[in-house]
Amino acid sequence: MLKVLICIVIGIAVAALIVHAIANAREARAEVDFPPEGMFLDVDGTRVHAVVMGAGPDLVLIHGSSGNARDMTFSLAPRLASRYRVIVFDRPGLGYTERLNDTGATLVQQATLLRAAARQLGAPTPILMGQSYGGAVALAWAAHYPGDIAALIPVAAASNPWDTPLSLFYRITSSRMGQALLVPLLTAFVPESVVENAVESVFAPQTAPKGYAAHIGARMTLRRGSLRANGDQRKNILAEIKDLVPFYQNITASTEIVHGTADTTVGLSIHSNRLVHQIAGARLTMLSGIGHMVHHSAEDAVVAAIDRAVERAGL
Repeated sequence: MLKVLICIVIGIAVAALIVHAIANAREARAEVDFPPEGMFLDVDGTRVHAVVMGAGPDLVLIHGSSGNARDMTFSLAPRLASRYRVIVFDRPGLGYTERLNDTGATLVQQATLLRAAARQLGAPTPILMGQSYGGAVALAWAAHYPGDIAALIPVAAASNPWDTPLSLFYRITSSRMGQALLVPLLTAFVPESVVENAVESVFAPQTAPKGYAAHIGARMTLRRGSLRANGDQRKNILAEIKDLVPFYQNITASTEIVHGTADTTVGLSIHSNRLVHQIAGARLTMLSGIGHMVHHSAEDAVVAAIDRAVERAGL
């Protein structure tokens, strides 16, 4: 019996070593194929990856869940760089920005970090555009540091509490057991096509632009650190949104909200339809038939909203 147990333990240990070796190799390959596009900043001991392009008023773009700066550099940032100085950050634990902690950086912690990074880049009062989870980070920035932004553009932003439970996937990837056992298996063995299919589902009812999946690097999302950081952030966001809502009354910047009517990821009725009444002077543009990835599926409308917010701010 003892020999059997020893064999089982050895087998498990060997299997774990093999899984981690495969995961290491896949992560290394992903980072070779999708290297950092920008520069690194040291912000109070945390390495932050930032992409800067163009000239003009400072404009910070903040990506959503599971993504990285490449979501914004695919099309939107280069287009805006013709008349703005565009700054795109990887959020903590995603892309090439380090995690702030091992419990999931809060919305306010992320906003504080990115605000400090923007200041290092000479942008103390930038225009802020955030999409989805990134929109919630932008709202935290605007609500807790209202004097440090020039204008605010929440795009399909998570902004108000909801009553649907956390999905099984995020319950697992945010649990200690899941992070220890399942996440390495996902990194080692999940085909890239699974992530690409997930990307397509987020774009529904539209489809992802040609070349988008190849640009963002689906394999970057499958790295163990990214899966764990994203899982923790998704687990915590509902409670953090509940805490954030009372602070919306502090927001004084010109605010242009954009949301698609066909968004089933961050529902219009729960989020932006309420948010427009929670921020003084906010305006809401509802885009008929557009899904969650508004900044790609309706890029013209997002650019126009940024321009309107800037004009209202007198920039």
